[in-house]
Amino acid sequence: MVLIGGTSNVGKSTVAQMVAEKLGFDCLSTDGLARHPGRPWRTPEWEVPAHVAEHYESLTVDELITSVLGHYDRLWPRIEELITVHAAEDRSRTGLVLEGSALWPVRVARLQVPRTAAVWLTADGSVVRARVHVASRYEAATDEARGLIDKFLARTERYQTLMIDVIDRLGMNRIDAGGGHSVTELADTVLAAADAQTAMGRSSPSW
Repeated sequence: MVLIGGTSNVGKSTVAQMVAEKLGFDCLSTDGLARHPGRPWRTPEWEVPAHVAEHYESLTVDELITSVLGHYDRLWPRIEELITVHAAEDRSRTGLVLEGSALWPVRVARLQVPRTAAVWLTADGSVVRARVHVASRYEAATDEARGLIDKFLARTERYQTLMIDVIDRLGMNRIDAGGGHSVTELADTVLAAADAQTAMGRSSPSW
């Protein structure tokens, strides 16, 4: 099993899918278990619900961080159960790549699950900001819509800062996903890090 964490818009889903393809594993997102208020911008498939707009309009950045971390606290038992059950099943079962911002480093470090590795993707704030601006069509957005996007970005950047502090303190693996590397190169870097892991209660995985 490979766990891939990171803040929003850092490329987790794309890299996780490539890692899963290389390994012949299944790929899941923690968002599929329970989603916190989503991204506050319109897409062809998504209209921003009133409660999502209100969430970003009414809360400060500190409150947004408290809210999302609280959501991940409540979600963790389901994530831990999924990881533990998958690891305990017959080894002939297809492996799993699980990605999501809910993979908070402290909780992952406490897992006692064999054949499981974990890495986090990070990127400079300017890279994350540029990606969000493109995805949200920020330049064409209304002032009101830009305000919501700005709040989302502030929360995203704050979350990453907190996450990096914890990762570095615990000596866990993080990979720069914003340095111009291709998805294939990033997937290979993730796999190399996963293969090398022997600490944090996890044995070196046997792919």
